[in-house]
Amino acid sequence: MTFLRAPFLWASNNPFLAHRLPRYGFVRRAVRRFMPGERAEDALAEARRLRERGAGAILTMLGENATSAAGARGVVDHCRGVLEQSRMNGLEIEISVKPTHIGLDLGLGIAEENLRALIAEAAADGTKVWLDMESSGFVDRTLELYRAARAETPQVGLCLQAYLYRTADDLEALLPSRPSVRLVKGAYMESAEIAYASRKDVDDAFRRIGARLMTALGQGEVGRPAFGTHDPAMIRHVAEVGERAGVSRERWEAAMLYGIATREQDRLLREGYSLRVLVSYGTHWFPWYMRRLAERPANIGFVLRQLLPG
Repeated sequence: MTFLRAPFLWASNNPFLAHRLPRYGFVRRAVRRFMPGERAEDALAEARRLRERGAGAILTMLGENATSAAGARGVVDHCRGVLEQSRMNGLEIEISVKPTHIGLDLGLGIAEENLRALIAEAAADGTKVWLDMESSGFVDRTLELYRAARAETPQVGLCLQAYLYRTADDLEALLPSRPSVRLVKGAYMESAEIAYASRKDVDDAFRRIGARLMTALGQGEVGRPAFGTHDPAMIRHVAEVGERAGVSRERWEAAMLYGIATREQDRLLREGYSLRVLVSYGTHWFPWYMRRLAERPANIGFVLRQLLPG
């Protein structure tokens, strides 16, 4: 069903659909499979349930492209409040933010100041703030933002997207800073000039970069890596590379999305792997949801079932 990827990615950037579709009950019912609710309290409650299962949680408030410094600061204040609530409840969550949500469009200095405030809040618990990677036009500025933060503290991680041709080189350039990296396949619409288009090519790139991360971990060149995939074969691949490199399962994480591959999540936990689940929440979920469907078009069947009575 890879032919459905492009329509979903197109829909994720369509303002008319973003305004209209969330009004329909079947869409709102379908999205509940992939997020526990729109409130921070919903996400924190899920983090508590994940802890009971033996898994960690990364929380992310959905949204991007803040249009004012005050709006970006509001995002930071909200996330700091979530971290404080987490601390009060003994959850020790991590948070992940989009650079444009904390002001990257408004200037690197604004984003740096806001990221620094988030890291300071997270550092009170010894937890990490993750920088998501957005579409290709933001990669260079996101790398610059990450490098500035990493020069001050190890309590910051970076998401890298395997489907971009440049990512293997970006990782090599980052290694001197001993980065913490979350590797994902990529979920934005990109041209064939800069990104792999076929699923096989993306999977191959993920395997190559994942293997490099594991080798680097064995050599002490990176901090704790996370591998964002729901594919058991991908997880087996990086695990096997890790074993050959002398890396124990406790030193890296499988990273999965809330509501997807829960049986695989349970299997990993039973077998002693470290697992952290990304829990999204917020009202600005439409673009994110379309990108999730583009990643896994088979989930369209779940959406269509919401149209049926009973």
